[in-house]
Amino acid sequence: MTLPAAKRRWRGFVIAAVLGLVLLSMLVPLAFLLGLHNSFHSATAYATEKQSSASNGFEVYNQHKSSNSANQSKDFNTSALKEVENKTTGTVPGFPVPIDVPKPQHRVDSTRIVGGAAVVTGNMKGVSEESENFCEVKFGSYCLWRQDHKEEMKDHMVKKLKDRLYVARAYYPSIAKLPAHNKLSQELKQNIQEFERVLSETSTDADLPQQMGKRLERMEAVIARAKSFVLDCNNVDKKLRQLVDLTEDEANFHMKQSAFLYQLAVQTVPKSLHCLSMRLAVEYFRSPPPDVEQSMAEKYMNPSLQHFVIFSNNILASSVVINSTVMQSKESENQVFHVLTDGENYFSMKLWFFRNTYKQATVQVLNIEGLNLNDHAKATLSRLSLSEEFRISFHGVDKPSSTRTRTQYMSVFSHSHYVLPEIFHTLKKVVVLDDDIVVQQDLSALWSLDLEGKVNGAVQFCAVRLAQLKKYLGENISDGNSCAWMSGLNIVDLARWRELDLTGTFQRLLQEHLNGGEEPFQAASVRASLLAFQDLVHPLDDTWMLSGLGHDYGLNIEAFNKAAVLHFNGNMKPWIDLGIPKYRGYWKRFLIRENQFMSDCNVNP
Repeated sequence: MTLPAAKRRWRGFVIAAVLGLVLLSMLVPLAFLLGLHNSFHSATAYATEKQSSASNGFEVYNQHKSSNSANQSKDFNTSALKEVENKTTGTVPGFPVPIDVPKPQHRVDSTRIVGGAAVVTGNMKGVSEESENFCEVKFGSYCLWRQDHKEEMKDHMVKKLKDRLYVARAYYPSIAKLPAHNKLSQELKQNIQEFERVLSETSTDADLPQQMGKRLERMEAVIARAKSFVLDCNNVDKKLRQLVDLTEDEANFHMKQSAFLYQLAVQTVPKSLHCLSMRLAVEYFRSPPPDVEQSMAEKYMNPSLQHFVIFSNNILASSVVINSTVMQSKESENQVFHVLTDGENYFSMKLWFFRNTYKQATVQVLNIEGLNLNDHAKATLSRLSLSEEFRISFHGVDKPSSTRTRTQYMSVFSHSHYVLPEIFHTLKKVVVLDDDIVVQQDLSALWSLDLEGKVNGAVQFCAVRLAQLKKYLGENISDGNSCAWMSGLNIVDLARWRELDLTGTFQRLLQEHLNGGEEPFQAASVRASLLAFQDLVHPLDDTWMLSGLGHDYGLNIEAFNKAAVLHFNGNMKPWIDLGIPKYRGYWKRFLIRENQFMSDCNVNP
């Protein structure tokens, strides 16, 4: 049967389209294998950044659209690339901070709100100071890590080859337009291709092939011949500028890509820790431990004992916190630790703390997602959230005229902390510990501390005061001279908390901020937490806790012995490879190493 002419034409189009798609699917991978995509660095950089914005690395959004933001835009753009940084191992998105800040004017004096943090900048002078001050603001802790791990590159010859390659590329287009000098054009082209091939496989002088010196002499001779001809200098100048611009774009792209990969590394659970959690969970279901909840229920709720609360989804981190606390305690039999975790890590933690003992202390593991709470508490608790951590850059209050900025990682209670009075309804006081701390002294004195009617005993951070956060917190600040406070080590009066209905206050403030705009949940949670504890924080002595071990390379080692608690706030947690090496020993000494699962998963932080 013969098909009509129209159907035959349609069938021909379909066959041609299919063949075209097949051919395209073969050519695209081939182009990548041959490295042809490297010719489009600018487009690649833009595409990579757009793709990254979908992850936790970079986000583009306008956060403040009020009149305050309009006034701030005189000195800074209100729209900036944002970087999401979070506490702990990084499975939960953290608080947004900027990764790209426009170059400041020579004279700026303003306070800028950055995703929930105030960046106080003023009177910035000098290129070197500018780059130093804004290094961490632009690229995060990656800059600090890169400076500490900087290696001396022995690449003098490689740099010389690259220099000659740029000169040859600049002259080649002009020489190629001279028909009478085809031989020189071919030599120049061959040398360029040879140098490109060598440099694509080489980063140091040791990697260079033998007799590279002779090849360099040939290249220099060809360049000298090219320079001897009368050429249009403007063409050479334009080509050289194009190459320089392309190199700058490529370097900036790789810097941002490195910062993103660093950020991804610090926010990802290490493979060994993931293995440990999975193996413990499998073992739990293979041979479940006996249920001791009923027999220990009275001890769990006994208000006369010392109760510690830890929010964590990290087995090793919570284990180090408990082990370091009991090792410094004189009466460990009076200590009860409540580890609040999520459903994913609940069974592995149950087995770990059943098989490992911590002197005479008692450990209870609770699945925060399976607690039987009232509707009021459930409205606050949707999932496990660790202490909210955010980065803030500022000038010291004691030296406001200084041109040097400092960067700190602040941490406050998350929305999960506001269900403590409901979970532990029989307790009057608890000590809340973050899972990124190490205890060096006995904490028993906290239980006899008089909070003077306050709710939260915390170490204050007076380099930042609430008045500096006024544009972010709004007009609800009662005392602008009050200092910011830190989580990590907190003695909490639950009885006073219930009396003041602090959970209800937090819920109301959180809802107001969420309804007020397109603010991320974590940012609104930090703002509500700072406002909820206004005038309710009892300042602890600074010797109780030393912060900054997760981001500050310049801490005074002498202060370590005086501090009761070491706080690894920041990106560089001690259980990841990117942790600051000189501080990790303080954390590693409290690890429980005699464990088969640790050996099987090659856990050796």
